[in-house]
Amino acid sequence: MTPRQQIAKVFEVAYLQVGFRLRSESGVEKGIEIRECAELEELAQCVELQREVFSLPEVEISPVRHFVVTKNAGGFTLGAFFDGKLIGFVLSVPAFLRGERAFYSHMTAVKPEFQSFGVGARLKWAQRQRSLDVEVKFIKWTFEPWKARNAFFNLEKLGATASDYEVNFYGTDYGSAPGGRIGLASDRLFAEWHLESSKVVSLSKGEPFPENVSPEREIVIPNDWIQLVKTNPTLALKEQMRIRSEFQSSFSSGLTAIGFIREAERPRYLLSRR
Repeated sequence: MTPRQQIAKVFEVAYLQVGFRLRSESGVEKGIEIRECAELEELAQCVELQREVFSLPEVEISPVRHFVVTKNAGGFTLGAFFDGKLIGFVLSVPAFLRGERAFYSHMTAVKPEFQSFGVGARLKWAQRQRSLDVEVKFIKWTFEPWKARNAFFNLEKLGATASDYEVNFYGTDYGSAPGGRIGLASDRLFAEWHLESSKVVSLSKGEPFPENVSPEREIVIPNDWIQLVKTNPTLALKEQMRIRSEFQSSFSSGLTAIGFIREAERPRYLLSRR
């Protein structure tokens, strides 16, 4: 039995024996504890988890010092713990955006073997509640426009929107394409999470939210971005330029990305006027 199968078996047994469900009334998964990472040892585990999840060069890893400074500046790090071990975290940096107090969600990381068990969602909903507890009603973060899984999670699972597109946010990426011969763009969409919007409130309760706004435009993206980069990096770069152009045109005309349809043949953003 593989490690992933073993984990799945643990969750299956927990479900059968104690009525495990991903979103409990208390907001904490059975078997998974969501709490603040307050000790230096726990923050050091967050650093190690970055290495495991993001595969970043060492110079780009956020050190313990960054987490400590963030906490002392009014931010926080929430961790997800399973059997006493850190399996994920979300880092919230204090900010002042659009004339109001906010948090910039600098990073969310979940161990690969736990990425299909709703841990990321639990962390984000806990982040929302913690923010509301201190009267912060807006959270912002970035994500890659061409990754369908992230787009669906941010716009449909969490209820975020996007109306801001940044070109080459982290500089040209020579590390993703095989052999480093082609430099891919590091464009980013900014997710805007209005914590008390009708959609977000409904989703936080596990309730569906039917959109009453008809989309004016759709932007189609690849179904499997990672595979495209591996097999045809030249085409991947062309797709980046197309997606960039379509978002820039849409946003400049006043459209906002309000939803995402994750179909295998045609995954796409839905844009409308808000």
